[in-house]
Amino acid sequence: MASKIVMSSKTVKTSDEILCEGELEKRSDSLFQVWKKKRCVLTPDRLRLFSGKTSPAKELFFHSILKVDCVEHTSKYVYFTIVTNYYKEIDFRCTVKSCWNAAITMALIDFQNRRALQDFPRYRYQRSESETPSEPGEQSALGP
Repeated sequence: MASKIVMSSKTVKTSDEILCEGELEKRSDSLFQVWKKKRCVLTPDRLRLFSGKTSPAKELFFHSILKVDCVEHTSKYVYFTIVTNYYKEIDFRCTVKSCWNAAITMALIDFQNRRALQDFPRYRYQRSESETPSEPGEQSALGP
């Protein structure tokens, strides 16, 4: 199954927008660690993994992902690991042509950038409040 990758540069993104859809393989946590094919849907805020047609999707939300590590390239596969905020590692592999690792990485960076921009006004306000002089005529250590 071929992957469809569509990266857009819209400022506002909804969780219903599909950035990439296709097949990805996830290594199981079982003793034998077999690779299981999953149908995946990448949106601006999460990666959905479907095992079958009737089972509900497992979701990896970007707010709980720390990073995507590329582990190895072979002639057939790209092996990569998604590391969660709690340092749980989830191993995946995809065909070289599908570029799932790049699509997930770019979507994660875009999510983190949007989140930083949302937090910036709050950070600026908190910082300016902490720098205001408490006594009349007192100056901040950072400015005149």
